[in-house]
Amino acid sequence: MKRRRWHRWVFLLAGLYNIGWGLFSMAYPQWLFHFAGMPPLNYPEIFACLGMVVGLYGVVYLEVARVPERGWLLAAVGLAGKIFGPIGLAMLLWTGKWPIATIILCLTNDLIWWIPFALYLYDAPSPKMRVSESSG
Repeated sequence: MKRRRWHRWVFLLAGLYNIGWGLFSMAYPQWLFHFAGMPPLNYPEIFACLGMVVGLYGVVYLEVARVPERGWLLAAVGLAGKIFGPIGLAMLLWTGKWPIATIILCLTNDLIWWIPFALYLYDAPSPKMRVSESSG
């Protein structure tokens, strides 16, 4: 696999980052709202749940780091989330429902990972390729 070592490091860092972000957001679910000067959530458990999901993505990324040759689908799902998240935030910003300061959420969780994840998907064997290789 091309750039295997680099991809392992990227997904190790992504995994550790997501686990750390998730733990922090579960422990302090009002952080984004305080940071952005927004009113606190009435139900911070919802943001804590988001932290749990992001943390679980971290476990998935650690699996991609462990065996990069088998992580294409996991990374593709991760990249899809990293694309759809900013689209949702853009809608909130466009309509004025959330302040511009909330962009920190997508800058650190999504946008910085687009190129490394896309490069991995380019380099990694896709599931379709593996099926055709194993049947022949």
